[in-house]
Amino acid sequence: MRKDLPDKIVVSTNRKAWHDFEILREFEAGLQLGGGEVKSLREASASLDGCFAKGRGDELFLVNLYIAPYRFTTTDVPDPRRDRKLLMHRAELTKLLQELQTKKLTVVPLELYFLRGWAKVRLGVGRGKKLEDRRDDIRRKEAQREIERSFRRKS
Repeated sequence: MRKDLPDKIVVSTNRKAWHDFEILREFEAGLQLGGGEVKSLREASASLDGCFAKGRGDELFLVNLYIAPYRFTTTDVPDPRRDRKLLMHRAELTKLLQELQTKKLTVVPLELYFLRGWAKVRLGVGRGKKLEDRRDDIRRKEAQREIERSFRRKS
């Protein structure tokens, strides 16, 4: 492993996941990628919009993750939105798949990054927010901002 690599290089974040889902738990997984996809990720040409994880058998796949084709590739280019396998420990994976089936939860990617040279994704397990939940969050944030403003005025 190279020593001159920074610990964590963020490629893409999914801010909308925090807005649309109530995230209950987070965990990290590796990605199974091809060589051109890794090079494209290093150029930060990826999008997590509309992306989610789906279980197939005893494996977990990231669906609808967009990684732009590497511009200098001369060989056959894979589909930019193909399903990509998530790499996790077997015990963690089986526990997560059982939880998804019994509790009707969703797995969404929160952040895509390189950790010491390896492509990783931070996943969040949560349930979708309803419209009134989103409105409650907005009201709560506005009230918190107003409290902070009043403290600043007094100082």
